[in-house]
Amino acid sequence: MNPIPNALCFGDGLPASGAPCVVAVSVEGLRVSPMGESPVVEHVVAFADMSVEAGGLDHDQLVVSWGEGSSRRTLYLKDPALIAAFRRAAPSQLTAHLERAAEQVRRARRSHRLLWSSAVGVLTGLVLFLWFGSDLIVEWAVARIPIEWEQKLGESVYQDFLSKETILKEGPAVSAVQEMTQRLTEKIPNNPYTFQVSVVQSPVVNAFALPGGYVVVFAGLMNKAESGEEVAGVLSHELNHVLQRHGLERMVKMLGLAAVVGIVLGDQQGVLGLAKQLGMELATLKFGRAQETEADLTGLRLLSDARIAPDGMIRFFERLSEKDDARVELFSTHPMSAARAERLKAELAALPKQTPNPFTFEWKQVQDSLALSGPKQ
Repeated sequence: MNPIPNALCFGDGLPASGAPCVVAVSVEGLRVSPMGESPVVEHVVAFADMSVEAGGLDHDQLVVSWGEGSSRRTLYLKDPALIAAFRRAAPSQLTAHLERAAEQVRRARRSHRLLWSSAVGVLTGLVLFLWFGSDLIVEWAVARIPIEWEQKLGESVYQDFLSKETILKEGPAVSAVQEMTQRLTEKIPNNPYTFQVSVVQSPVVNAFALPGGYVVVFAGLMNKAESGEEVAGVLSHELNHVLQRHGLERMVKMLGLAAVVGIVLGDQQGVLGLAKQLGMELATLKFGRAQETEADLTGLRLLSDARIAPDGMIRFFERLSEKDDARVELFSTHPMSAARAERLKAELAALPKQTPNPFTFEWKQVQDSLALSGPKQ
């Protein structure tokens, strides 16, 4: 039965990758025997002639060297049983060499542990950053989207939606919404958007905003409200979703890494193409709690600046949140809670006191006109 090689021998006249050999421990030293047609010559290396150190990629091998010049040879011992036998048989003069080799192994293992711990720490940190810091990445990407891109995206979805709906072109309801929009947008500092607001003849109790400044108000919302101030509160909330670019943030989150890469590379058509795949999903995106709170608070302040009674927003949201009505779809995208209402009330109390200016329209006439323009709500 052929012995199994348990070492590699290196030196002049031997392969660069090492010649396999069989090493055995004897009382004199190490007996080195060739394998097959190996150019290694069988001989015994005396303990007194050798030096020892740790080696190998993981410093888990014992490197034994002897000779000088062209006759210098080196053995790499990796077999644990052979290394243990060598340590037991080695004389005292090799103790220092073996201790030095053992210390090299310990240092290498500590270094490897530190390296792996660092790698695991970096990987864990990256995962945690992507998990908890995803909002920061999204905000960073959104900040690099030009307003022109955003407007093209929003307009495409806006026109596609309106093509399937009955739009009110004129009348008291349209005039009322235009007056609300004008009063609100006039008080937006450095407003980069040209808002377009349409009233759609539908019993749905809802309103939504698209990236780029496109807003849809459903007639069902206006019928459900008890005053123009309540509708203005919802409208101000939606305008601030646009101003804070919440729709874009949700879009980038949905599209993921492909959108971020496209934004960084300036690939306008690629990003718009990805976004258009979402279609009307952009109109029904559910905003996060932080985004809803931000739109609430900034919307309330905008109402105050426009001298529109801001408590209308709170009153309308509170009243609808108390009704268990499946047709009230406003809360599929705008969940209401007692805590949220209380936060709005606290914010309102902290705002400077303003004397509201009433709207020029009569709210009952607005609602009566909606009843005449379509099926009774």
